[in-house]
Amino acid sequence: MVRVKSQATFTGVAALFAVLVAVSSAGAATITEYHDRLAQAAKVLPALTPADTDYAYEATHESFVGNNLARVRQLVPATESVLFNGQSIDVDNTWLHTALSEYEKNSTHPQLQAEIIQQSISRLEALVKRIDEMKGPPDTSQKDDDKARLAEILRRPEYNKAAAQGSAIERLWERFLRWLESLFPKRKPIQPGTGRALSGIAQIVVIGISVALIAFLVWKFLPRFLSNRGKKKPKREARIVLGERLEADQTAADLLEQAEALARAGDLRGAIRKAYIALLCELGDRKIISLAQHKTNRDYLASVRHRVTLYQTMRNLTNRFELHWYGFVPAAESDWAEFRVGVRSATTTERAGQTG
Repeated sequence: MVRVKSQATFTGVAALFAVLVAVSSAGAATITEYHDRLAQAAKVLPALTPADTDYAYEATHESFVGNNLARVRQLVPATESVLFNGQSIDVDNTWLHTALSEYEKNSTHPQLQAEIIQQSISRLEALVKRIDEMKGPPDTSQKDDDKARLAEILRRPEYNKAAAQGSAIERLWERFLRWLESLFPKRKPIQPGTGRALSGIAQIVVIGISVALIAFLVWKFLPRFLSNRGKKKPKREARIVLGERLEADQTAADLLEQAEALARAGDLRGAIRKAYIALLCELGDRKIISLAQHKTNRDYLASVRHRVTLYQTMRNLTNRFELHWYGFVPAAESDWAEFRVGVRSATTTERAGQTG
């Protein structure tokens, strides 16, 4: 039995320079195309991890694995030419093909297969990161110029209102003190025999009550007023789910409509993928799962494991999604109809659970 030793990500980085070995001729792919295919292969490989595989239809398991292996080999050929800085360079990717062959040979050893897949993913991600670094940092000179112009604008008198605001507050405080003073009558000369002591005590009590009431109102409402003024309503940003960009105003209902349109056009495989992303979007909007660009469909499934009913429904949908999208198994009208019903059932069940 062959064992694959784990290597650090730096091994994958160093491998980028080892595979760029010679200058070649025509027919080379651009460095951007090579980068995108490496990243796509790194997204396909997790579906082959035995620990993450939970198929509802065992008869399609072998087809699923074979189609994904063929997909990775197609994305990253053993040898190819890549155009970088005006030169066509021969690239040697035989290490990945060797790893995939070892994966196939060890079909009875799931743990070893999982190590092979994780090793390959780490190495592909390291290559992608290194290519990003080779492209160089973006030009920040324009950004610095914009910041300088903004600072100059903010220094203008019409934007500097600190002094005016301070004087307005002072005038408001003076008006408040005058109003408070008007509540109490001015002391008149007291004739002998009047209740001078009683009058003084009454004034002290009234002043104390007024000050206490004002202090209570300030303590109760001022922090809330200041916090509300300082808060800004967060602006929703675009999201990336399973490699697809969702605009800020795009909802799960919009995605389901797009899925229906794809199904009517005959693209049942694309309709299933769009409906699955719509389900993730709905769960994300309801704060049931947290959407992130780096997460896979298995990550989202694991995050709802504590919700038994939702987990069972979503696991079935995830298996079907992987079967038709990553496994390239053709989808029939009945497959799409069952998948659409499953998505609507999952969202309806979760709405009922939250309102119950």
